[in-house]
Amino acid sequence: MKQLLKKWKFPALLLTGVGLSSLGDFIYLVAINLLVLKMTGSAAAVAALWVVGPITSILVNGWSGSIIDRSNKRKIMIITDIIRAIGVAIIPLLPSIWMIYALLFIISVAKSFFIPTSTTYITALIPKEQRKTFNSIRSLVSSGAFITGPAIAGMLFMIGSLELAIYSNAISFVISAILIACLPNIDSSEKHTTEKLQFKNLLEDWRVVIHFGKKAAFVMTIYSSFIIFDIFTMAMDSQEVVFTQRVIGLTEVEYSFLMSVTGIGYAAGGLLVIFISRLLSIRALIGTGLFMLAAGYLIYSLSTSFAMAATGFIILGFFFAFSNTGFNTFYQNNVPVEIMGRVTSIVSVLQSAVSVVFLLFIGIMGDLLPLRYTIVTLSVISMILAVCVIILVSQQNKKVYFTEDKVEVGVS
Repeated sequence: MKQLLKKWKFPALLLTGVGLSSLGDFIYLVAINLLVLKMTGSAAAVAALWVVGPITSILVNGWSGSIIDRSNKRKIMIITDIIRAIGVAIIPLLPSIWMIYALLFIISVAKSFFIPTSTTYITALIPKEQRKTFNSIRSLVSSGAFITGPAIAGMLFMIGSLELAIYSNAISFVISAILIACLPNIDSSEKHTTEKLQFKNLLEDWRVVIHFGKKAAFVMTIYSSFIIFDIFTMAMDSQEVVFTQRVIGLTEVEYSFLMSVTGIGYAAGGLLVIFISRLLSIRALIGTGLFMLAAGYLIYSLSTSFAMAATGFIILGFFFAFSNTGFNTFYQNNVPVEIMGRVTSIVSVLQSAVSVVFLLFIGIMGDLLPLRYTIVTLSVISMILAVCVIILVSQQNKKVYFTEDKVEVGVS
């Protein structure tokens, strides 16, 4: 028991810290949407909130990875949590919507540093034999934040106000920073005091990532497939409210209940993966998870009733943890930790740019064509992509990429 507690002491602290940040994000998401709607009464002003993140990613992530890989990861996570705490706490005091957007941009910049830094830190801190279990627990924590975040926000609205929810979010970031400060320093201090970032380093870092992408073509193909799948599902999610209410004909109460059963599916899937992740290979997690996610979206796209839509949502919620655990472990095991910050950040620039264009395209297509055609088409393409990924990961000559043994791809 002592050995187990010692083995999971730091992973547990990390999970708690990252989990609190995720919980804060979901509370903040609900509260800031309602605050902006209360201030402006404009749906367009609320919609603009969703553009801040992708725009920030495009502007920042092209160079943030270079800083992350050359800096102390723990310090970056602590500083960005504190910046987000201060920024969120100031929001209710601002009189102008434009000042709020400006502050949201700064908060989003901090988040753009925190996410790839935490990915790199997790990979360096967690031993390979613990990663599947850790990632499965992390999926459960994320699912818990997805379910409880909006619920906590609603409870805070009832007993207090929007401002109380926002201040509670700021406190969650402070607690997260304190917990992360208790984690070990994984970086060499000598490395980070002598290395300075210049423009030529940024160009060299892009070259390193492109070189890695060419040399690790299979790894980047699987990773890119996951990102493309994610963009398709995001596009379907962006039309979710319109599709469920105008096409399927659900009421607002039925839609809320649909979100609740989806959350239960997320939690149940995450809990199951914790217990069976050691029994399933990384390939099985990726293949099963992605195929069933696609199946869930396909059922949802063909739905004509609440029961059918709920079935699709429960399936996709349940198997989300499978695909997420598989892909996260695959990525951590095959991307060298010394360039992981740059790879994650640079790829996210491309992902954000494509996401913005694709979301706009889907929105336009939804107005020009019946929305069901659009959603069914996206779900069918997602299913085809899932089958292609299953074929790729099932190749016997690629088995080495899915073992628990280290694969040295190289970055030089």
